[in-house]
Amino acid sequence: MTGNDLTRQLLGTAGEDAGCEETLRRLAEYVEGELSGRAIAELLPAVAEHLRNCPACAEDYRGLANFVRARNI
Repeated sequence: MTGNDLTRQLLGTAGEDAGCEETLRRLAEYVEGELSGRAIAELLPAVAEHLRNCPACAEDYRGLANFVRARNI
């Protein structure tokens, strides 16, 4: 973890944060966009920001992304 990451965690997010409910609602869209090569973090910046700052949602994201990758092999 860098100093900037620690500061962001302690002081809040640097940008708009979608929150858990909105992030989970858009998680499939985020994963599908990312795996298709789209710049999804730029298209859904509030979701990307939340995933950087919420360990629980980031874990859900990783699990879904790994599941989709495994199904596409």
